[in-house]
Amino acid sequence: MKLIVGLGNPGARYEGNRHNIGFMAVDEIHRRHSGFQPWKARFQGQVSEGRLGSEKVLLLKPSTYMNESGRSVGEAMRFYKIEPEDIVVIYDELDLPPAKFRMKVGGGHGGHNGLRSITAHIGESYRRLRLGIGHPGDKKLVSNYVLGDFAKADRDWLEPLLMEVADQAGLLAEGKDSQFANKLTLALEPEKAQRKGKTQDGKTKDGTAGDGTPGAAKATASKDSTSAPAKPKGQSHIRQARQGKQVNLPKSGPMADMLKKLLGGGD
Repeated sequence: MKLIVGLGNPGARYEGNRHNIGFMAVDEIHRRHSGFQPWKARFQGQVSEGRLGSEKVLLLKPSTYMNESGRSVGEAMRFYKIEPEDIVVIYDELDLPPAKFRMKVGGGHGGHNGLRSITAHIGESYRRLRLGIGHPGDKKLVSNYVLGDFAKADRDWLEPLLMEVADQAGLLAEGKDSQFANKLTLALEPEKAQRKGKTQDGKTKDGTAGDGTPGAAKATASKDSTSAPAKPKGQSHIRQARQGKQVNLPKSGPMADMLKKLLGGGD
């Protein structure tokens, strides 16, 4: 069993917040991969079991609020006897520009209260997928910024990022963090990926994990390993709407609520 955790705060008040990008990513994984069970309350959070490729996976959104996320993660980890190395935590990163990402294994919490709590409960050796939301420029503005909703202009980068994370989630489940990072870089920044070039083991020539970040996760994959095929990629909901096409919105989750507001289907 592998555990993929999205961090955020529960409730409608926080659904569109920058701080909830981890929830959004896990919701997108749930939506884009068939076979996951409906969300249900368990382990002080919302969980869904399913498969990504050959791996059995538990998706988890803690309902404890960000500062106590570790209680929920620790409870699920102990119940399934999951090792920290088989846990991926997805969360917002102020020190990365919007639309950027970074994989990392272990390390400190960097001031993130969700990570601080998780580390206190399970140690530091879990894997982290940091999704950049940018910084407001002044430390005094951080609280209002992360607890503020994404702007309409953010949708153009936010939706493709979440879709790619979801489509390549099978690589995360199989522990192929370097390949996951390279796939995202190729999809989101094809010019950067082509410029770096890749060696046969899935790493770039400079030894990074595909996002240009020294010290990123160094997981490699065996040649005969395969991941679940990604679902066909269509145009984003926003582009479809701009072209006058009928938009098939997701029915639930933070992304659904945000898109309804943006496209005129909400309050």
